[in-house]
Amino acid sequence: MILLALTVLAVTGVRGATRFQFALLVFEYAVLLGFCGWALITGDHAVSLSWFNPFEISSGTHFAQGMVLAVFFFWGWDAAFSVNEETRDPGDSARGGLIALFAMLGLFLFASVAFQREMSLAELVRNGPQALPYLGEKLAAEPWATLPLVALMFSAVASVQATLIPTARGLLAMGRDRTMGPLWTRVHPRWGTPAAGTAVVMSVAAVIAVFAFAIPELSDMLLAAVNAIGLIVALYYGLTALACAVRFRAARHGGPREALLAVVVPALSGLVLLGLGGYLGYSYLTMSDHFELSPDNGWFMFSLPAVIVLAGLGMAAVAKYVRRSPYFTTGRGTDAEALTLPMDRTAV
Repeated sequence: MILLALTVLAVTGVRGATRFQFALLVFEYAVLLGFCGWALITGDHAVSLSWFNPFEISSGTHFAQGMVLAVFFFWGWDAAFSVNEETRDPGDSARGGLIALFAMLGLFLFASVAFQREMSLAELVRNGPQALPYLGEKLAAEPWATLPLVALMFSAVASVQATLIPTARGLLAMGRDRTMGPLWTRVHPRWGTPAAGTAVVMSVAAVIAVFAFAIPELSDMLLAAVNAIGLIVALYYGLTALACAVRFRAARHGGPREALLAVVVPALSGLVLLGLGGYLGYSYLTMSDHFELSPDNGWFMFSLPAVIVLAGLGMAAVAKYVRRSPYFTTGRGTDAEALTLPMDRTAV
C-alpha cells in the first residue's frame, strides 16, 4: 500500500510529493536532533580527535570502503536537478541541491559524534543500521523510545520517493533521446508526469520487496548490493565530474578562480573517485579465492557492480546500433521529440 501511495503521489506531480516529503523530513530531523542532542549531553565517552582523523583507519581497503560508503550516503542530493522543468525558478533546484549537500554533511557529523558519545565501538558494530532505534532504547522509555524506529521507517519511505521521482524523469529524458524505449516517454494527459515509467519503476521495486520477504537469504544479497552499489555511485559521479571538466574546459581562460572551480576541482574529484572505486574493486577481487553468494565474499561483491555496468553497456549498444539514437552523435534528441513532451502541471 505504501508503494502504491508513493506511485500515486509521484504521478500526480511534484507539489503533493514535495509537501509529503517535507512532513516526513521535519519529523525525522526533529527525532534525530532530539535524541542525538540528548546523547551528546549525557554520553559517557569523551570526544576524541581520532574520530575525525583518516590516518587512524587501519588499512587502505577500509579507507576506500569508508570513502565509497560516504559517497553512497550522499547519493541522492542531486535529485533536485531532475525536477528543473517542474520548478518555477530552475535556480531553486540548484540552491536546493547544494543546501541538501551541506545539510547532510552537518547531520552526519552531528549524529556520528552523538552515537560515539553514547555507544561503544562494539555496540555500533553490533547494531549497524539500527543504531538510531538502539539509541532510543538506551535513552528513553516507551513510548518515546519508539520514535527513532518510526523516524527510520519514515526515512525509508522518503528515500523511496526521492529515488522514484528522479529515476522516472531521468528515464523520460533518455526515452526522449531514444537511448531508452518509447514507453518511458508516455506522460499522463492531465498531470504531465512520466506516469508509465513511474509505474514500471515502482513495480520493479515491489517485486524486489516481495522476494526479500519470501526468500530470507535475499536480505543478505540486498545488503551486499547496498554496499557494492557505492562502487557504481563512485563510478558515475567520477565520470560525471570528468565530463564537467571537459565540457567547461574553456573556463580555464577566464581566470584562476573560474579555472579552479570549473576544471581543476571537478577533474581532481573525478580522478579521486575513480581511483577509490578501482582500488576497492581490486580489494574485492583479491580478498577471496572463490565465488560464493555471500556479502562477505569479495568476488560476489565485485560481481554486483560489474553486472550493472555490463547491463548498462549492453543497453547503450542497443540504443546506438538498433535504435540509432542521435544522442551518440549530436548529444541530444531531435527538436521535434523534445517539443512533444509536456511539462508537469504541478510545478513548485
